[in-house]
Amino acid sequence: MITINRHVLDNGLRIVHSPDYSTQMVTVNILYNVGARNEVPEHTGLAHLFEHLMFGGSINIPDFDTPIQEAGGEDNAFTTNDITNYFITIPYQNVEVAFWLESDRMLSLAFTPKSLEVQRHVVVEEFKQSCLNQPYGDSAHLLRSLVYKVHPYQWPTIGKDISHIEQVDMDLVKQFFFGFYAPNNAILAVTGHISFEETLRLSEKWFSEIPSRNLSIRPLPKEPEQDEYRHMEVERNVPVGALYLAFPMCACMDKDYYAYDILSDILSNGKSSRLPQELMYKTPIFSSVDAFIQGSIDPGHFQIVGKTLPGISLEKAEDAVFKILDDLVDKSIDSLELEKVQNKFESAQIFGYTNHINLARNLAYYEILGDANLINQEVERYRSVTSEQLQKVAKMVFVKEKCSSLYYYPSNGGA
Repeated sequence: MITINRHVLDNGLRIVHSPDYSTQMVTVNILYNVGARNEVPEHTGLAHLFEHLMFGGSINIPDFDTPIQEAGGEDNAFTTNDITNYFITIPYQNVEVAFWLESDRMLSLAFTPKSLEVQRHVVVEEFKQSCLNQPYGDSAHLLRSLVYKVHPYQWPTIGKDISHIEQVDMDLVKQFFFGFYAPNNAILAVTGHISFEETLRLSEKWFSEIPSRNLSIRPLPKEPEQDEYRHMEVERNVPVGALYLAFPMCACMDKDYYAYDILSDILSNGKSSRLPQELMYKTPIFSSVDAFIQGSIDPGHFQIVGKTLPGISLEKAEDAVFKILDDLVDKSIDSLELEKVQNKFESAQIFGYTNHINLARNLAYYEILGDANLINQEVERYRSVTSEQLQKVAKMVFVKEKCSSLYYYPSNGGA
């Protein structure tokens, strides 16, 4: 059982804390409740741009990284469709440096034209490198446009179009910052070699005077239920053909969420799982194949991706995958197979949370979902899934009418 302490400052900042005196380090993690889902179709990629801008200098601190490095710490961040997460790991003797830095950039960025231009250039180049110039790089854009028709999950975190970042101006940047990067829209998670009392003292000292703000959060459109097979084919300069299949699934707090998670593990968690066993070793169809879920706050999608072997058509590959999925629909999963993936999940959770960085990140995420104490229920929720529930979910989702498929052909006439 993970010890969790909680507190809320008067300005709305939620604090979650868990001590670990086996390490000499502290993780200070700030999660902002803003991601690509909070953008509008005309201006996408802003949340990801801010992941970079937040390191470009704040109102009182022109250089963010140097004080951390001088204090023996490290920092990083990531953005998803749902959240933006920043974290600093630092020796406990210098932990106040992390509170000082994070509070200043929550108060206000420097908003200099130079910082905007530098970070805009970095993000544009990242878009080109990861989406335009990398094999299969635009697959997320293409597949999401098939799966989502009204919800903002229809574009990936990096943005819908490179021009959106190229054209962003300072007024839009300021509007986005003050609408989302606020104490009443954030979680401060602190783990490692620090007491709850010291965490509260430093939180009050550095964050309490930052005012709460009027947030720009708006109700999001609900994605209509899919009732038709959707299909797209493209040709690109890639070495082999690739198959992408997506099926709509529930949100991460839904009662069936862990059933979807287990189904993805049964299909592709390790060499002994069903997709590699059947379609890589017994009947070679794919050189690689994977199944995974989108653990998103709103209903996401269950995805299967495979690179085909030479001479294998994508139609044959899709038919082969559906035969594996049909087995999940038609036959109950054996208790030993279910127990195997449940055991792997439990061991991964236990070992994962010995890392105070992972713990801080997940405490913040569960708090944004409603209660950081949910982290202590993960294994129980995963183990409570039954074979009957798995078959019910498989019957509900693994049908042709709910599938979105992307055929990614090599333009050179290869596989």
